[in-house]
Amino acid sequence: MDQVKIGKFIADCRKKENLTQMQLAEKLNITDRAVSKWERGKAMPDSSLMLDLCDVLKITVNDLLSGEKINMENTNQKNEQLLLDLAKEVEQKNKIIWTAMWAIMTVSIIGLLGGCAIAAFLIPEGIWQIVAVIAIVIVFLIPCFYALKLEVSVGAYKCKKCGQEIVPTYTEALMAMHRGTTRYLKCPHCGKRTWCKKVLKSNKKGSSD
Repeated sequence: MDQVKIGKFIADCRKKENLTQMQLAEKLNITDRAVSKWERGKAMPDSSLMLDLCDVLKITVNDLLSGEKINMENTNQKNEQLLLDLAKEVEQKNKIIWTAMWAIMTVSIIGLLGGCAIAAFLIPEGIWQIVAVIAIVIVFLIPCFYALKLEVSVGAYKCKKCGQEIVPTYTEALMAMHRGTTRYLKCPHCGKRTWCKKVLKSNKKGSSD
């Protein structure tokens, strides 16, 4: 989606309705600064505001996301393009999150090993060395828990038995045995526990219920 184009479209529609940025903001219970960011292409309206925004501007959600008025003749084509654009954006965001997850894990593991080595060689044996090692482990494990949260938030885990894509809760993923990003999960579709491989491109949403 072209945020700059959408922003200009919002501004044009607002002006057609004879509304100032402040007046539009008041109707949506937000600040005029938020409206200004939309119109400058610096941000997109939250999904929770889109229906109300479209109602005020007398446009459809398709019009808003396209950044132009859509004729009935090319509605299907525009819908398909919007879905493709949204899919690409989700895929790109997933890749960014995935890269961040691996970066956090790598830095945390290196820091953990380095910290333990320093504690082992520089701190005399005794209670303080044990305390230092425990503190280092705690400090460097915290980012690992956050990295797992990032891992769970993108894509899904594919059941080896039936191919169903599973989206577990954070707790389920945390408690499951794992080899890298492959986790031993119970599939809600076939009921079997298998080593489920992480896939970023999710075609259907699984359930862990």
